[in-house]
Amino acid sequence: MTQTFSDSVESPASQPGSLDVRQAGINPNHWYVAARSDEVTTTPRGVTIWGEAIALYRDSHGQVQALADRCPHRFVKLSEGQVVGDELECAYHGWRIAGDGHCAAVPYLAKDQRLPSCRVRLYPVREQDGFIWVFPGEAALAEQISPLSIPEWEHLNYIATVSIIDCQAHYSYLIENLMDMYHGHLHADYQAWTEAKLQALEETSDRVDVHYEAQSYYRIDKIWSISQLFFPSLRRLHPEPLDVSYVYPNWVSTLGQDFKIYCLFCPIGPTHTRAYLIHFTSLQAFWRLHKLPIAFRRFLKQRLFGAAQSLLDGLVRQDVVMIEQEQQAYLANPQARPHELNRALVSVQRLIREQHQRSLTMP
Repeated sequence: MTQTFSDSVESPASQPGSLDVRQAGINPNHWYVAARSDEVTTTPRGVTIWGEAIALYRDSHGQVQALADRCPHRFVKLSEGQVVGDELECAYHGWRIAGDGHCAAVPYLAKDQRLPSCRVRLYPVREQDGFIWVFPGEAALAEQISPLSIPEWEHLNYIATVSIIDCQAHYSYLIENLMDMYHGHLHADYQAWTEAKLQALEETSDRVDVHYEAQSYYRIDKIWSISQLFFPSLRRLHPEPLDVSYVYPNWVSTLGQDFKIYCLFCPIGPTHTRAYLIHFTSLQAFWRLHKLPIAFRRFLKQRLFGAAQSLLDGLVRQDVVMIEQEQQAYLANPQARPHELNRALVSVQRLIREQHQRSLTMP
């Protein structure tokens, strides 16, 4: 469904009798990012996806395993143990759990005793585009759904910066913040664009795409133009298309030809959200660079990783303050409804409700 708009006033974001979006759960039948690839080693790492504690670790072959973070013996966290070969050893009594979830060893097992037949839940897990993705829903559906693709992660013409968002708020507040192109007033010198005007909106059962016209402060078309990231006085406004998409459960944005941004969600619980914000600066305009040896281009990509860190972290800090204030205001008065004029947020809330309802009808 595609809609084009004038400047007329929009409808309120909430409809009487509908599910309160701040109470909506996630649809677990999607891939969620749990960690960056380099954050998962042979030392177990505990993560949480919507209340489900999960232990991540690499086995002796370097493969990532994802098990419920709960020893079947006394229910303590497996992530506080250690990896022994291909098995996860509990720190409490030394029970070892194999990668398929069954109990592989108990150090004090008597000769006349059998290993317990208990099994720890195994989660589908993939390592793709520099991140570890976990599927918390029906395991049989994992092969039918693909994680969000991030081709720029390995592409030599894109320079990446990653910032972690950790906010004490429902995930809907963060996705609304990302889809809201009208809050540039908050960011001042951190902002990459201004004067966004909504042109069109498209909705399906799995995504919301919003198209804006905006004025960009950056144009990365000459080798010196990268310095605009560090020196605001060098920036010059010019029109660029600005596209933002909620590809449930993640977010993607493109500003002209120069910038691509992703936000990969890991909702921890009803009032706690973690996410990875990935900013890519394109070097596509530098055709001479493309003729250089691959090894040098790879070195350059690695050397420039995090070039926009202060910019991205500054944006995140400012947004988190506002998002957490929204959550606290809601907790103080859940019946109060904001007067929302942004059609994109109305569509986002509708999609969140629909995905929540799907989760309730799962077998």
